[in-house]
Amino acid sequence: MASRSARQTQLDLHVRELWQCRRCPRMIPPPVSGGPILSKVILVGQAPGVKEPVLARPFAWTAGKTLFGWFKQFCGMTEAEVRARIYFAAVCRCFPGKTSAGGDRVPAPDEIRNCSSWMDAEFDLLRPQLVIAVGKLAISQFIEIGKLDAVIGRTFPMRRQRRTFDLIPLPHPSGASPWHRIPPGKALLGDAMRLIAEHAAMRRLIRHSERSAA
Repeated sequence: MASRSARQTQLDLHVRELWQCRRCPRMIPPPVSGGPILSKVILVGQAPGVKEPVLARPFAWTAGKTLFGWFKQFCGMTEAEVRARIYFAAVCRCFPGKTSAGGDRVPAPDEIRNCSSWMDAEFDLLRPQLVIAVGKLAISQFIEIGKLDAVIGRTFPMRRQRRTFDLIPLPHPSGASPWHRIPPGKALLGDAMRLIAEHAAMRRLIRHSERSAA
């Protein structure tokens, strides 16, 4: 296994190459990355919104405030601590643009395929023990999903890129959907966040944050 410093160098290069990606002509660059964070926990989002490329970080606007609020409530970690300890990936790394109705466009299958090699490389390099998939599009890259009620609040043992890990799905924190604010979604969200907080990989990150704050 490569040393930590060698893996950090590889991840630095990976992120630099990711920022230069222009594979999808319908996507609006630049790609968004949370930076080269060596971590055994990967958070997989769906795709950036209109604000994220401008602010140069994932979950940079209102959905992010909700998401980081969940981590603060259940894991005791601030937004800065989460960003510094967890690797942020996504199904697609560029903003897909808007539909004629004004909503964010859902990435096309070919765009998802184009972007999947970035995540494959990240799994191979980071070898995560815990993957947090946020939103239906992200969850569906790992498991079949019908209703959120059937998958939120559960842990799924998974295998990808010859690596085993645990998948814990979360609903998307967008204000456009009330699912996580009303029954049964509110209770299932709490169950999911407690599973995340109690996972061994996450416990190590929480202890690290606690020591840093002491």
